[in-house]
Amino acid sequence: MAPDDIDVIRARLAAHPRPADLAERRARIDGLGAGYALPPDVVVEPADADGVTAEWTRTPAAEGDAVILFLHGGGYVSGSLTSHRHMVAQAGRAARARTFALDYRLAPEHPFPAALEDALAGYRFLLASGIAPARIALAGESAGGGLALATALSLRAAGVPLPGCLWLSSPWVDLALMGASMDAKAAVDPLLSRAYLSELAGLYLNGADARGPLVSPLGADLAGLPPMLIQVGSAETLLDDSVRLAAVAGAADVAVQLEIWPHMIHAWHLFYPEVADGRHSLASAGAFVARRLGAR
Repeated sequence: MAPDDIDVIRARLAAHPRPADLAERRARIDGLGAGYALPPDVVVEPADADGVTAEWTRTPAAEGDAVILFLHGGGYVSGSLTSHRHMVAQAGRAARARTFALDYRLAPEHPFPAALEDALAGYRFLLASGIAPARIALAGESAGGGLALATALSLRAAGVPLPGCLWLSSPWVDLALMGASMDAKAAVDPLLSRAYLSELAGLYLNGADARGPLVSPLGADLAGLPPMLIQVGSAETLLDDSVRLAAVAGAADVAVQLEIWPHMIHAWHLFYPEVADGRHSLASAGAFVARRLGAR
């Protein structure tokens, strides 16, 4: 039986279904995050990462120069700094690090590879700012998780020093939608369906190959990538993206840690103020990042 707190979130989502209009969809996901007030000790500073809108967050727990570079979810068509700010700040608190979130360009106005170009610009901005790559955690949720992995692959191909670790929350790494959980979990996932993900993929790809390694990094050669933490809920149509990714990464000799959180729905971290496992999973991610970045 699912915990009561996540059932409350399920009921709330069911009472406010996703609208058809894109602008209303974007407002809806922003509203999910904006409904949670930031703790008073969180400092937010706007930034410009060589033309990409971004922002820093910091709590008193931040130590040294460790940074989480975060890429939000939203299927490449929605999501923003607003939608994920509270969760990103809490992740930074748990990791004892500053966070640097990117407001990368969205489809359909800016299809692939615009988001990837922005993510790469954000990472290079951190390096140019004097942040050592070993002190950077490259992180993302859902589409942002796939984008984080594609960013790491692009950095490796360009010979740019890789980040200290990857933290991927329910990463969408197969835009061809081949995972068995896409159908097996359809009845319990309140947010993502095959039809909706197919629509999002079409808007982002804009004719690009859905199996290309920079849009579906599940099919890429992952050898040489930094240690990664993959977190996913058991009640997600994207469950198999994470399970298969862990297997592919492990087979490529990447140090990988897979956490499957029972009963959790997609993007459950967003609801951490109300969901105990949201808090626990962020604490686990923070511990992983702190350990890998050598937080002092």
